[in-house]
Amino acid sequence: MKEKEKNTEYNLRGCKICCKEQGECKACVNTSGQKFSTIDWLNGINDKDDNNIVEVQFKNTRKNFYINENNISLRKGDIVAVEAMSGHDIGIVSLCGNLVKRQMKKRGIDKSRYEFKKIYRKARAGDIEKWQDAISLEHVTMIKSRQLAAQLDLSMKIGDVEYQGDKTKAIFYYIADERVDFRELIKILAENFHIRVEMKQIGARQEAGLIGGIGPCGRELCCAQWLGSFISVTTGAARYQELSLNPQKLAGQCCKLKCCLNYELGAYLELVKDLPKINAPLELVDGAAYHVKTDVLKKMMYFSHSNDNTGAIIGLPIDQVKKLLELNRRGIKIEKLEDTKLSNKQQIATHIIGEDSITRFDNNKGKSNKHSQQNNSKPAEQTENVRENKTDKPSRKKRFRNRKSKQYKENSNNEK
Repeated sequence: MKEKEKNTEYNLRGCKICCKEQGECKACVNTSGQKFSTIDWLNGINDKDDNNIVEVQFKNTRKNFYINENNISLRKGDIVAVEAMSGHDIGIVSLCGNLVKRQMKKRGIDKSRYEFKKIYRKARAGDIEKWQDAISLEHVTMIKSRQLAAQLDLSMKIGDVEYQGDKTKAIFYYIADERVDFRELIKILAENFHIRVEMKQIGARQEAGLIGGIGPCGRELCCAQWLGSFISVTTGAARYQELSLNPQKLAGQCCKLKCCLNYELGAYLELVKDLPKINAPLELVDGAAYHVKTDVLKKMMYFSHSNDNTGAIIGLPIDQVKKLLELNRRGIKIEKLEDTKLSNKQQIATHIIGEDSITRFDNNKGKSNKHSQQNNSKPAEQTENVRENKTDKPSRKKRFRNRKSKQYKENSNNEK
């Protein structure tokens, strides 16, 4: 009887890795939790050009393209040993096939000019063990490097550390507002950890992508999932969309303006072109009407008769505002602003919303549900008439006394 092959399991880089004894290693990747994951929707489609370029993912959002010169049969999730600046690195195949060319075009990589590094082989059990030892040192190295940077009074923050697969080199990701002279820090790190050190400066948005997290929308951060190129976000994006300029609401977890402010900015800029420019209040016979706000999507502009916006606010469509401005330019003053009437559907919707009450299902004390429903079903005028009639009627004691007095008078008349 042949002995069963023993399998060794590792939990590395957010995926489950299974290695056979003296065999290949396979990673079970959870694409929903993987950063910068790509759905291979071209899988199974034959292409005339044989594409031997493979996309390999490393820690967090770091990805690169490698050439498969030895024509190794690779699939998504395979652990491979790839060429590095010195030595080798270990990564996970994240994409292969026809879709790799589209990803290269998206990142602006020209296949004829780009120098691709090689894929050596599929990772063995020994490579995975050394890779696991290197990953276990990353957190300790990051804490120690932060302490050393504080001792040297360097104005920088080390956000993450990534070891190379052969445990001979480490990349230190740092954030700094100004230029930092970290030559002394590199010497100390190399002596303490016996590795080659590479310092890589990143921004606050890139740090949020490396660390990851949940945004205020309840979903994972865009910079950790799919957003690779960061476009500058200004407060003008919030002004065009009529958002409140509250820094606590507009800032993301990176303490910068949210990247999602730019997502709908193009649509708002197209709509803003049709809006009339109001440099002065509308001139009326009774006074002036000051511009309060603009609803770009509804194409409505709101005005108030008081400059401090304490009075009644009147909404006007953009076409009507343009006509009123044209009349003011001719020197004609408007008698009054007429608020636009809501459509029937909007009136019904507001009526239903107004009737909604938190206490509509509560029972009144001392009254049954049927009695309360009957009272609620009566109109207001009828209930007032009933109350008036009740007040006009004499009480029960008075009616009893009146009956007694009538009977006494009748009996006395009969006796006479």
